Amino acid sequence: MIYLKTDDEIELLRQSNLLVGKTLAEVAKLVKPGITTRQLDRIAEEFIRDHGGVPTFKGFKSPYGPPFPSAICASVNDEVVHGIPNDIPLKDGDIVSIDCGTLLNGFCGDSAYTFCVGEVEPEVMKLLKVTKEALYVGIEKAVHGKRVGDIGCAIQDYCESHSYGVVRELVGHGIGKEMHEDPPVPNYGRRGNGPLLKKGMCIAIEPMICQGARQIYMADDGWTIRTRDGKPAAHFEHTIAVGMDKADILSSFEFIEQVLGDKAI
Repeated sequence: MIYLKTDDEIELLRQSNLLVGKTLAEVAKLVKPGITTRQLDRIAEEFIRDHGGVPTFKGFKSPYGPPFPSAICASVNDEVVHGIPNDIPLKDGDIVSIDCGTLLNGFCGDSAYTFCVGEVEPEVMKLLKVTKEALYVGIEKAVHGKRVGDIGCAIQDYCESHSYGVVRELVGHGIGKEMHEDPPVPNYGRRGNGPLLKKGMCIAIEPMICQGARQIYMADDGWTIRTRDGKPAAHFEHTIAVGMDKADILSSFEFIEQVLGDKAI
């Protein structure tokens, strides 16, 4: 069941998503060699709760393992998504995707950004840049009258034109009072296929893109998704509301990029 949101509900979604953006900015202040992802997780959870929100990832149930133990997913290098924060220090040249979800005033926020740790190799930086660009290429298609397949096709074409692998087993999703609602939003597809997009639909679009082949596997912890070839992957995500002429981006990278300055992707 796809639920269309009212203007008032979209504004509540925006507030929750802006909290995610501000939380990711707090994380951005601390991403550097020597920090651990568990330390980043503590900062994120404290910030969310101090601002009246609840971290929706913490305690989220999986059919494959125990409930997720943390407020953020922190996925390093070849970890695509759903990395569990740990005590391993980040090192110069790493990349780390931070995915964060909140519940505020009854509505969910969800956004992700992939950060550089120190100085990153140019070919890895290019992967991050193309993945972020692909997110906005997909968002351009999120307008009334188009279809979900138009979003996925745009992202797939853009990333495959750079010879990157597009993960197929994991997709974006509808969002509202629940973190995951219909419809699924793949990062691949065919133009004109899939559910019809209508004004008031709210979805999370999140390209998960591999530098090498698209094949992935789940680690023994029942959560962490890694590339089979061990090459790095990037992940960027926005929550948007479908509009008549263009999408309304409810989450924000602005706070992150204020922190990163000229080091923003």
